Amino acid sequence: MVRRPDPLPGEPPSAAPDLARYLLRLGDDALVLGQRLCQWITRAPTIDEDLALSNIALDLIGHARALLTRAGRLDGTGRTEDDLAYGRSDREFTNALLTELPNGDFAATVARQLAYTHYAVLSYETLALCADPDLAAFGARAAKEVAFHRLHADRWTVTLGRGTEESARRMRDGLERVWPYTAELFEEDEVVRRLAASGTVPSPAPLRETWLGRVTEVVTEAGLTVPAPAWSATGGRSGLHTEEFGPLIAELQSVRRQFPGGTW
Repeated sequence: MVRRPDPLPGEPPSAAPDLARYLLRLGDDALVLGQRLCQWITRAPTIDEDLALSNIALDLIGHARALLTRAGRLDGTGRTEDDLAYGRSDREFTNALLTELPNGDFAATVARQLAYTHYAVLSYETLALCADPDLAAFGARAAKEVAFHRLHADRWTVTLGRGTEESARRMRDGLERVWPYTAELFEEDEVVRRLAASGTVPSPAPLRETWLGRVTEVVTEAGLTVPAPAWSATGGRSGLHTEEFGPLIAELQSVRRQFPGGTW
């Protein structure tokens, strides 16, 4: 029988399973988006962008490792980061749908990065204020790292929006493609409400207004407008994913599936 870890100082015992699920969501966001960005390696428009996107992916996978490790300790199962990354089915992943969207062309990837990085910086900045010193330290570090990813996305949004007629069209299409998937980032459910009520971690819902103001500023500078989608995607947090997600996870887990139990 696996012993459930003791609660953190000041953390009610009942908060541990909820916090594990919350951290698993953040970890899945980072892991899945990191895997998507890895698909740009050798395919980016320039060598510089090949290196930039691969470095961003490495940062995200580093964030995923820290978050999944902590989630495995808190949920009482004793699972490691590798168990959670490579040993779950696609229905067990709880990432936001935005992070799993296919890369599309470069402008679509930039649009996805714009939406995610502005959200992630705000999310990690609030995590840096939580009572748990380890999570607070992680949140502060991750916020600084994702701030550089945000600068990269901001710069390319403006560059493409104010470039040629074709680049502006592609950037506009990219924004239209990803925007219906942004609302899910700020959804509240019972897990989030309980954590927020106990003061363990803050809810993401109040961050949406600040996020919208910041991305609007960038999109306006690019000479474009923020889309107003007629629908909003949801379900990722509950394990319901897009049809492109299965092949992505199969690719992520391919070596473990070929050599179960293998060590290197």
